[in-house]
This record gives sequence, C-alpha cells and structure tokens, in this order.
Amino acid sequence: MKQVAIIASLLGMGLISSCSTSKKSGTNKGDAMNMVARMEVKEPIAGVCDNGNVIAILPIPGNGQVSAKAPMTDDQITEALKTRVTFLKDKPDYDDKGMVNLIVNCKGELVRCEIDNKTKSPELDNQIVAVFAEMKQWTAGSVNNKSVDTSVLYSFTIKKGTIVVD
Repeated sequence: MKQVAIIASLLGMGLISSCSTSKKSGTNKGDAMNMVARMEVKEPIAGVCDNGNVIAILPIPGNGQVSAKAPMTDDQITEALKTRVTFLKDKPDYDDKGMVNLIVNCKGELVRCEIDNKTKSPELDNQIVAVFAEMKQWTAGSVNNKSVDTSVLYSFTIKKGTIVVD
C-alpha cells in the first residue's frame, strides 16, 4: 500500500511539473484557470515565434486559451483524407488508428506536421501527413488574447478501409 502511495505521489509531481502557470490575468478564478501546458521542445522548431513557449491548449472553459483554428472543418478534413489517401482504396477490411501532431506558430502558419501515433503502414502515415501539410494558413491559437505557438493534435480512426477524423 505504501508503494502505491509513493508511486501516485511521483506521478502527480510529474504531471504538475509538466504544466506551469501563466502570469495572473487579474482574476481570482483559481490555479486551474491560470494553468498553461507547454510542450517540451528538445530541438528548435523552424518557424515558431518562441521555441520555449509552444503551448498545448487546455480545453477548460473560461481559461483564456483558444486552440489554433484549421482552415477546414473536421468533416472537410475527413473528406480530403478519404479522397487523397490512396493507400486505403483497395483495402476495404483495413482497420487502424493514429494521431497527427501539428505545430502552428503565433502568425497562424503551419510550421510542422508529423505522425505522433503511427499506423501499421509508413506509406499510409506519409499520405495522411501530406493531406494535413496542405493546410498552411490557420488562425493562430491564443492565451489571454495573445497569439502563441500551439501544438494541435488530430486523432483518426480507420474502420473497414474508411478514415475519419475523431
């Protein structure tokens, strides 16, 4: 029982240290409302405004954080994937899933696009990345109305050869 408590404490400390609080916005909404999750950037990302401040937007209502907005809706992205990903055309029984990680800079420019959770096929991964990489201009994400570099994740599922953005 003591080991479980120690492990839980260490996990909690790891989670807390992975997030930091932003400057106070003048409101007393509590620490959760002021929390900003920063992506760990091990190597500089060309095109971002501040490599030390790439934000993973936290979807908490009222926290002042707004995700970068894609130039297409999820339905439009799904349609683009269905028409442009040729790997799936002759594979009606193919099932898989994955995730694409995009970095959108403070100017709304897509500066990085890569597979985060790979599928079973590198060819499929490359075709999916190619579709997302075409979306060059976004509306930048923001924290307290200030444009920031943001990490955007898109999950997708493939069932019976049909791909859908989750």
